[in-house]
Amino acid sequence: MNPLLMTINWDPDPVFLNIAGNFSIRYYGLLWVVGIALSILMVRQQFIDRKIDEKKFDPLFFYCFFGIIIGARLGHCLFYEPEYYLNHIAEMFLPIKFLPDGSWKWIGYQGLASHGGTLCLILGLVLYCRKYKFHIVDIWDIISIATPICACCIRLANLMNSEIIGKPTDVPWAFVFERVDMVPRHPAQLYEALAYFVFFIGMVVLYKTLKTYKRGFFFGLVLTEIFVFRFFIEFLKEDQVAFEEGMTFNMGQLLSIPFVIIGIYFMCFYKGKRMKMHLLEEA
Repeated sequence: MNPLLMTINWDPDPVFLNIAGNFSIRYYGLLWVVGIALSILMVRQQFIDRKIDEKKFDPLFFYCFFGIIIGARLGHCLFYEPEYYLNHIAEMFLPIKFLPDGSWKWIGYQGLASHGGTLCLILGLVLYCRKYKFHIVDIWDIISIATPICACCIRLANLMNSEIIGKPTDVPWAFVFERVDMVPRHPAQLYEALAYFVFFIGMVVLYKTLKTYKRGFFFGLVLTEIFVFRFFIEFLKEDQVAFEEGMTFNMGQLLSIPFVIIGIYFMCFYKGKRMKMHLLEEA
């Protein structure tokens, strides 16, 4: 029996829409935008439930969007490919690639790291809270409830790009990423997307059912569950960059550890006050 008959051959066109010339819309960027938009809608609903002035919600989108995109881009460039991007600074910030003949090609932001996006989102929300007079941990809690659905969409974006592939396997649901090779592999991106969707459902259930919660609980929970899962799923993934070969723990795992520690601290040791679920105090 041919083992490939038990696999899923995967070779989607990563381009969603070609517009003109060098410009195209890729599933990768589209799913990032969808993920952020769904998260913002969930956050908006929380602002409505908590009767927070809508004028304070509108700027939140920009702090979140630019914090995530800038952080994710810089995180990839500096954590995973510093030698290349420190010699191609413009490509770090522009969604293009300069070709040897002097021309350029629109490629979108190929290469975004969730660790960098998370870190800059946290820092961006600090700036937001200083300006709009919120307790920072309250806003972290609000954003955390919506975060897993964004993470889910990001991993679906990686799936459409046939990147961050899993290691070879003989499980019947293995994917053959034809743009990479003809080897059946774990669909690690899909594993993560499904896990993050489950985390999102769990967050929504807690939000709908809990009457009170300890300030910082949701922030700690989302960091712990996402990055603990991220740490262990990395064992099923191929190395993303050459320098990870031979490492006991790869870059994704090493970067996950501080977030897990922070998450456990806020869940278990942070002395946050008891909050009513649908009320929020201004700082």
